[in-house]
Amino acid sequence: MFDSATRRFIDPALARLAAPLARAGVGADAVTAAGLAASLVCAGLVAAGATGLALLALALSRLADGLDGAIARIDGKTDRGGYLDIVFDFVFYGAAPFGFALLDPAQNALPAAALLFAFYVNGAAFLAFAAIAARRGLETRAQGEKSFYYVAGLAEGAETIAVFAAMMIWPSAFPALAFGFAALCGLSAVGRVALAWRLFR
Repeated sequence: MFDSATRRFIDPALARLAAPLARAGVGADAVTAAGLAASLVCAGLVAAGATGLALLALALSRLADGLDGAIARIDGKTDRGGYLDIVFDFVFYGAAPFGFALLDPAQNALPAAALLFAFYVNGAAFLAFAAIAARRGLETRAQGEKSFYYVAGLAEGAETIAVFAAMMIWPSAFPALAFGFAALCGLSAVGRVALAWRLFR
Protein backbone atom coordinates (compact mmCIF):
# COMPACT_ATOMS: atom_id res chain seq x y z
CA MET A 1 0.00 0.00 0.00
CA PHE A 2 2.83 2.40 0.85
CA ASP A 3 5.60 0.92 -1.29
CA SER A 4 5.12 3.23 -4.27
CA ALA A 5 5.10 6.33 -2.04
CA THR A 6 8.17 5.35 -0.03
CA ARG A 7 10.22 4.53 -3.14
CA ARG A 8 10.56 8.24 -3.95
CA PHE A 9 12.54 8.70 -0.73
CA ILE A 10 14.27 5.33 -0.46
CA ASP A 11 15.54 4.85 -4.03
CA PRO A 12 17.84 7.92 -4.15
CA ALA A 13 19.44 6.96 -0.81
CA LEU A 14 19.92 3.35 -1.96
CA ALA A 15 21.47 4.58 -5.22
CA ARG A 16 24.03 6.62 -3.27
CA LEU A 17 24.91 3.60 -1.11
CA ALA A 18 25.02 1.24 -4.08
CA ALA A 19 27.42 3.29 -6.24
CA PRO A 20 30.59 2.70 -4.16
CA LEU A 21 29.68 -0.97 -3.65
CA ALA A 22 29.31 -1.47 -7.41
CA ARG A 23 32.65 0.29 -8.02
CA ALA A 24 34.26 -2.03 -5.47
CA GLY A 25 32.99 -5.05 -7.38
CA VAL A 26 30.26 -6.10 -4.96
CA GLY A 27 27.65 -7.87 -7.05
CA ALA A 28 23.88 -7.68 -6.64
CA ASP A 29 23.56 -11.45 -6.18
CA ALA A 30 26.07 -11.40 -3.33
CA VAL A 31 24.05 -8.70 -1.57
CA THR A 32 20.86 -10.72 -2.15
CA ALA A 33 22.52 -13.74 -0.53
CA ALA A 34 23.66 -11.59 2.40
CA GLY A 35 20.08 -10.43 2.84
CA LEU A 36 18.91 -14.04 2.96
CA ALA A 37 21.51 -14.85 5.60
CA ALA A 38 20.41 -11.86 7.69
CA SER A 39 16.77 -12.95 7.35
CA LEU A 40 17.55 -16.45 8.63
CA VAL A 41 19.63 -15.02 11.48
CA CYS A 42 16.68 -12.76 12.31
CA ALA A 43 14.32 -15.74 12.55
CA GLY A 44 16.82 -17.67 14.65
CA LEU A 45 17.21 -14.77 17.05
CA VAL A 46 13.44 -14.50 17.37
CA ALA A 47 13.22 -18.21 18.18
CA ALA A 48 15.94 -17.75 20.81
CA GLY A 49 14.06 -14.85 22.42
CA ALA A 50 16.64 -12.23 21.39
CA THR A 51 14.07 -10.03 19.69
CA GLY A 52 16.12 -6.86 20.12
CA LEU A 53 18.99 -8.33 18.11
CA ALA A 54 16.44 -9.79 15.70
CA LEU A 55 15.24 -6.26 14.99
CA LEU A 56 18.78 -5.30 13.97
CA ALA A 57 19.03 -8.37 11.71
CA LEU A 58 15.65 -7.42 10.22
CA ALA A 59 16.97 -3.96 9.35
CA LEU A 60 20.12 -5.41 7.77
CA SER A 61 18.15 -7.93 5.72
CA ARG A 62 15.81 -5.28 4.35
CA LEU A 63 18.71 -2.92 3.62
CA ALA A 64 20.31 -5.70 1.57
CA ASP A 65 16.96 -6.30 -0.15
CA GLY A 66 16.94 -2.71 -1.35
CA LEU A 67 20.64 -2.47 -2.15
CA ASP A 68 20.71 -5.49 -4.44
CA GLY A 69 18.25 -3.86 -6.82
CA ALA A 70 20.13 -0.55 -6.73
CA ILE A 71 23.39 -2.34 -7.60
CA ALA A 72 21.64 -4.27 -10.36
CA ARG A 73 20.42 -1.02 -11.89
CA ILE A 74 24.08 0.07 -12.10
CA ASP A 75 25.67 -3.20 -13.26
CA GLY A 76 22.73 -4.49 -15.26
CA LYS A 77 19.75 -6.59 -14.20
CA THR A 78 19.67 -10.34 -14.73
CA ASP A 79 16.84 -12.85 -14.66
CA ARG A 80 18.77 -14.83 -12.05
CA GLY A 81 18.95 -11.82 -9.79
CA GLY A 82 15.23 -11.12 -10.11
CA TYR A 83 14.44 -14.75 -9.41
CA LEU A 84 16.65 -14.94 -6.31
CA ASP A 85 15.30 -11.67 -5.01
CA ILE A 86 11.65 -12.76 -4.94
CA VAL A 87 12.40 -16.31 -3.71
CA PHE A 88 14.55 -15.03 -0.85
CA ASP A 89 11.89 -12.44 0.02
CA PHE A 90 9.39 -15.25 0.48
CA VAL A 91 11.89 -17.15 2.61
CA PHE A 92 12.06 -14.08 4.83
CA TYR A 93 8.27 -13.75 5.01
CA GLY A 94 7.95 -17.36 6.14
CA ALA A 95 10.97 -17.50 8.46
CA ALA A 96 9.99 -14.67 10.81
CA PRO A 97 6.54 -16.08 11.81
CA PHE A 98 8.12 -19.53 12.12
CA GLY A 99 10.63 -18.05 14.54
CA PHE A 100 7.81 -16.72 16.72
CA ALA A 101 6.08 -20.11 16.62
CA LEU A 102 9.29 -21.71 17.91
CA LEU A 103 9.67 -19.02 20.57
CA ASP A 104 6.34 -19.85 22.23
CA PRO A 105 4.42 -22.67 20.52
CA ALA A 106 1.53 -22.59 22.96
CA GLN A 107 0.78 -18.93 22.35
CA ASN A 108 2.14 -18.32 18.86
CA ALA A 109 1.69 -21.49 16.79
CA LEU A 110 -1.91 -20.85 15.72
CA PRO A 111 -1.49 -17.15 14.83
CA ALA A 112 1.77 -17.99 13.02
CA ALA A 113 -0.06 -20.67 11.02
CA ALA A 114 -2.83 -18.20 10.16
CA LEU A 115 -0.28 -15.64 9.00
CA LEU A 116 1.66 -18.18 6.93
CA PHE A 117 -1.61 -19.35 5.33
CA ALA A 118 -2.45 -15.75 4.43
CA PHE A 119 1.06 -15.23 3.02
CA TYR A 120 0.65 -18.40 0.95
CA VAL A 121 -2.65 -17.28 -0.57
CA ASN A 122 -1.49 -13.71 -1.13
CA GLY A 123 1.78 -14.91 -2.64
CA ALA A 124 -0.06 -17.22 -5.03
CA ALA A 125 -2.33 -14.38 -6.17
CA PHE A 126 0.71 -12.12 -6.60
CA LEU A 127 2.93 -14.55 -8.52
CA ALA A 128 0.18 -15.98 -10.72
CA PHE A 129 -0.79 -12.43 -11.71
CA ALA A 130 2.86 -11.66 -12.56
CA ALA A 131 3.19 -14.81 -14.69
CA ILE A 132 0.09 -14.09 -16.78
CA ALA A 133 0.94 -10.38 -17.03
CA ALA A 134 4.36 -11.31 -18.42
CA ARG A 135 2.74 -13.60 -21.01
CA ARG A 136 0.49 -10.72 -22.08
CA GLY A 137 3.40 -8.25 -22.22
CA LEU A 138 2.02 -6.05 -19.45
CA GLU A 139 4.44 -3.77 -17.59
CA THR A 140 4.29 -1.34 -14.68
CA ARG A 141 6.79 0.74 -12.70
CA ALA A 142 4.37 1.88 -10.03
CA GLN A 143 6.38 -0.07 -7.42
CA GLY A 144 9.77 0.81 -8.91
CA GLU A 145 11.74 -1.06 -11.55
CA LYS A 146 11.09 -4.78 -11.01
CA SER A 147 11.98 -7.98 -12.84
CA PHE A 148 8.28 -8.84 -13.23
CA TYR A 149 4.85 -7.26 -13.03
CA TYR A 150 4.36 -6.14 -9.42
CA VAL A 151 0.65 -5.78 -8.77
CA ALA A 152 -0.07 -3.53 -5.80
CA GLY A 153 -2.01 -4.62 -2.73
CA LEU A 154 -2.94 -3.58 0.78
CA ALA A 155 -0.15 -5.70 2.29
CA GLU A 156 3.20 -5.08 0.59
CA GLY A 157 6.82 -4.90 1.64
CA ALA A 158 6.65 -1.74 3.73
CA GLU A 159 3.67 -2.99 5.73
CA THR A 160 5.29 -6.39 6.28
CA ILE A 161 8.51 -4.84 7.58
CA ALA A 162 6.57 -2.53 9.90
CA VAL A 163 4.47 -5.37 11.32
CA PHE A 164 7.48 -7.66 11.77
CA ALA A 165 9.33 -4.85 13.55
CA ALA A 166 6.33 -4.30 15.84
CA MET A 167 6.27 -8.02 16.63
CA MET A 168 9.93 -7.90 17.64
CA ILE A 169 9.47 -4.78 19.76
CA TRP A 170 6.37 -6.22 21.47
CA PRO A 171 6.71 -10.04 21.27
CA SER A 172 3.73 -10.55 23.59
CA ALA A 173 1.54 -8.84 20.98
CA PHE A 174 2.49 -11.34 18.28
CA PRO A 175 -0.88 -13.18 18.26
CA ALA A 176 -2.92 -10.01 17.78
CA LEU A 177 -0.52 -8.58 15.20
CA ALA A 178 -0.34 -11.88 13.31
CA PHE A 179 -4.10 -12.35 13.11
CA GLY A 180 -4.58 -8.71 12.14
CA PHE A 181 -1.96 -8.80 9.41
CA ALA A 182 -3.28 -12.14 8.16
CA ALA A 183 -6.64 -10.46 7.65
CA LEU A 184 -4.98 -7.60 5.76
CA CYS A 185 -3.10 -10.08 3.56
CA GLY A 186 -6.37 -11.88 2.90
CA LEU A 187 -7.98 -8.65 1.75
CA SER A 188 -4.96 -7.94 -0.41
CA ALA A 189 -5.30 -11.36 -2.04
CA VAL A 190 -9.00 -10.78 -2.69
CA GLY A 191 -8.18 -7.47 -4.34
CA ARG A 192 -5.57 -9.07 -6.59
CA VAL A 193 -7.92 -11.89 -7.59
CA ALA A 194 -10.66 -9.36 -8.33
CA LEU A 195 -8.27 -7.35 -10.52
CA ALA A 196 -7.19 -10.49 -12.36
CA TRP A 197 -10.86 -11.47 -12.86
CA ARG A 198 -11.52 -8.15 -14.60
CA LEU A 199 -8.23 -7.86 -16.49
CA PHE A 200 -7.66 -11.42 -17.69
CA ARG A 201 -10.97 -11.93 -19.47
